[in-house]
Amino acid sequence: ADMPAKEQMFTPAIWFELKLTPKSAPIGYFTEVSGLSSELEVMTYNEGGKNDGVHKLPTRMKHPNLVLKRGVTTVKDLQQWAQESCMGPDRKEITLTMYNEQLEKIRIWSFKNAYPVKWTGPSFNSAQNTVATEVIEIAHDGIQVS
Repeated sequence: ADMPAKEQMFTPAIWFELKLTPKSAPIGYFTEVSGLSSELEVMTYNEGGKNDGVHKLPTRMKHPNLVLKRGVTTVKDLQQWAQESCMGPDRKEITLTMYNEQLEKIRIWSFKNAYPVKWTGPSFNSAQNTVATEVIEIAHDGIQVS
């Protein structure tokens, strides 16, 4: 098989788009994302009479919360979704799309039963020249890559 071109392997992402499915319009664009991982937990089992190793048995998948960060905008959709989830999780299927400098889609992640668990607004310091940012943390039941 041919190796992908160097440009295809190392295309930097410049922003991420969040959509609440089935809502077709994006509700946010982000410059920083973390929590795109999954881990299979294992249970260690020591078999009697077998002293040269242990068995590691798979148990369940573990997914950290998705954390999205962006500059503060006039759009309040994320804050509204977080407020609606305070009285009970407003679970949605969401998609996160990564774009490159040419605004081409690089990868799409889907998250099942997602809902916000934390929203953090900007911190202000008049002595610093920094962009005001907001962060939303989203719990979910699993990640799918397409």
